[in-house]
Amino acid sequence: MDKTSQMRSVSLCGAGHSGSTLLGMILGRHSSAFYMGEGGKVRYLHDERKPMRKRVCKICGDDCPVWSKFHWDETRALYPQVAEHVGVSMIVDTTKDERWIETRSKEMREAGGVPALLFLTRDGRAVVNSRIRKYPERDPSDQIRQWADKIGTSDTPFNASDGPKMRVRYEKLATDPEVVTRQVCDLLQIEYEPDMLRFDERPQHVLGGNSGTQFLVARNQFENPQDAFVSLADRTRDYYGEHAGGISLDLRWKQELSSEHEALFEKLAGRANAELKWEA
Repeated sequence: MDKTSQMRSVSLCGAGHSGSTLLGMILGRHSSAFYMGEGGKVRYLHDERKPMRKRVCKICGDDCPVWSKFHWDETRALYPQVAEHVGVSMIVDTTKDERWIETRSKEMREAGGVPALLFLTRDGRAVVNSRIRKYPERDPSDQIRQWADKIGTSDTPFNASDGPKMRVRYEKLATDPEVVTRQVCDLLQIEYEPDMLRFDERPQHVLGGNSGTQFLVARNQFENPQDAFVSLADRTRDYYGEHAGGISLDLRWKQELSSEHEALFEKLAGRANAELKWEA
């Protein structure tokens, strides 16, 4: 079997703010894998018309040893090019756009590879709270409806996919990471490696994604964390600045989500969230 036929890709669908950066970094810690981050941003590499944060590695900046030297030949499948560039056989991408996932998965199949799909879910109250924290100027009702709509639109390509696929619950991953990671490895037909759970102890090079989780990697990757490109916003500085590292369940929504917003969420999206509630 040649190298191309052994290629695998892992795409994540679902709503943002559901832990995709964490899961991506766990999988990217595997010896045969590379986590791109939000791979769709590869389109912006070297384009000085785009904001810096969209066109460079979120951890290293513009002198990243991986992305500063990569140029995508758009006439060829993306993931095999990235795999060859970094010397691995599995690419992980947390771009959640359904069209992007469909296109890249088709490319992989045509190249003889195996595309897998993970549907990452999280209690919608936590997701909406995270969005309200990040975008306080936006209408909470719109934030809630957008979450519910994204869950619905993600269901369609997941159900239609005939390749390896699995639903992954963020809260279960964060509270029982070894069990969930082993299940994902079984799906992908790769051997589980204990170091995967120590995702923040090895350099990673990602496009886009959650700055807080990336900060946990950056403070180990750089002798002086201030040399990293990624930085913490005021709204997350205390939480991630005091984070012990590794994998832990983020339940900030229980203290931060106002009773008014929680009641609004229940009215607009309670039914969509019924099976996703996490009360522990």
